[in-house]
Amino acid sequence: MASGAKSEGAESEKALGGLVVKIDMKCHSCEAEIVSKKVRKQHWLEGNLYIVENVEAEVCPECGDRYFHATTLDRIDKLISEDHPVKEVLSVEVISA
Repeated sequence: MASGAKSEGAESEKALGGLVVKIDMKCHSCEAEIVSKKVRKQHWLEGNLYIVENVEAEVCPECGDRYFHATTLDRIDKLISEDHPVKEVLSVEVISA
């Protein structure tokens, strides 16, 4: 599934027997039309937390919910699993509410 930005919202493309069908996407929480943008994503893999920048996501401009395509998440897993450049190492506090 691929996505592209439009002024009125994000679209998703699905291949059906060689045909490409575009589907307008709406937020599952508030029904607003979502938009494509690049974000910073917190990503857990094998018990380790990574911050990945410039990740394609579908984002709701109203409530902030973010949606990631499965292929994007697979690419992040692959990127982390292979040798990769590290921009910065951060210290993170874990607290209990």
